[in-house]
Amino acid sequence: MRHAVEKAHQFQFDLKGAVMASDAFFPFNDCVQLGHEAGITAFIQPGGSVRDKDSIAYCVEKQLAMVMTGLRHFRH
Repeated sequence: MRHAVEKAHQFQFDLKGAVMASDAFFPFNDCVQLGHEAGITAFIQPGGSVRDKDSIAYCVEKQLAMVMTGLRHFRH
């Protein structure tokens, strides 16, 4: 998450109202918090972390959208 936001800033992209998608889950709410602080208002992730509830709670509190696909595209 941090790398994506930093890269967007390097290219001077405006992240206000942007959507961030990940092929991995956001295991802690600091991931969505960092995105939110950069201007991102919606998150797409597969879900599946034992701490999904923390990220969900942050999104609910800040009125951000989060979609959980239930599907991972990247496999280790």
